[in-house]
Amino acid sequence: MAFPIHRKLVIAVASSALFDLTESHAVFVEKGEEEYRNYQRKNKNNHLPKGVAFSFIRRFLNINKAYPQRLPVEVVLLSKNDPDTGQRVFNSIKSYGLDISRASFLSGKSPYKYMPAFNVSLFLSANEKDVKKAIEAGYPAGTVLPSEVVDDEDDHELRIAFDFDGVVADDESESVYQKNENVEEFQNHEVSKIDIPHNPGPLSDLFKKLSFLQKMESKRELDEDGYQRILRTAIVTARSAPANERVVTTLNEWGVTPDETFFLGGIEKHRILEILKPHIFFDDQMRHLTSVAGNIPSVHVPFGVRNTALSETL
Repeated sequence: MAFPIHRKLVIAVASSALFDLTESHAVFVEKGEEEYRNYQRKNKNNHLPKGVAFSFIRRFLNINKAYPQRLPVEVVLLSKNDPDTGQRVFNSIKSYGLDISRASFLSGKSPYKYMPAFNVSLFLSANEKDVKKAIEAGYPAGTVLPSEVVDDEDDHELRIAFDFDGVVADDESESVYQKNENVEEFQNHEVSKIDIPHNPGPLSDLFKKLSFLQKMESKRELDEDGYQRILRTAIVTARSAPANERVVTTLNEWGVTPDETFFLGGIEKHRILEILKPHIFFDDQMRHLTSVAGNIPSVHVPFGVRNTALSETL
């Protein structure tokens, strides 16, 4: 029996994340809204190029193909277009064979308020303002950054990588470090709370639901000879020993286990990510994302003390 939507892992995606709207946006900026509408109507049967999140979304939807009786995941479109100009997006979705049928068209309004109605665990958009509004309202969201789109259709695995602090967990520890940027004080703080789990971060619900899917995968791997798992998750954090132990405490408390965990202790994250080749990588710090966004589909989660401080200086 298929899961009802309140039990599914639901991702909401804006057309700006799913497709490359560079050309369309240029028409809007240079010629105005009415010409933009005319342009989209004239090109409604010309499918849009793939965007940063396309490869991730396509593989995510493939989970339903492996579990057709349960259909445990769903993607919904949250668009600032109106239904008329948004038709090109839906036609593009159809042309690429993506199983997306639910949508909201808000005619210019930010769509984040409707996330609870669809039980959304992640909202992806290229619109930084919309994402910040969602995060400020307490909803899980991320801004896709300009990145190379790699969509090898022969690669059936879905690889998802997460930073830990400010993404999977809250930013309590980051706040301690920010007070004086002292690594030793940060380490001492984490050791003193080694048995106290972190509070959940903005993408904790996504991470937990992915873990549930991984448990389904593990069971099927045991039951069926030759079954190849679809989903692979990783945590890639700048932490190192002894601050690693509180990460483990937190994951154990939540009952979740990533496939791979990297405690890098200052090593640049791109050195790991270029080998792992995730189809999406989430981090709350732009300084980590700058070095990887060129060839790794990357998402900025504007959450926590670092992002609050940055906003106040702008």
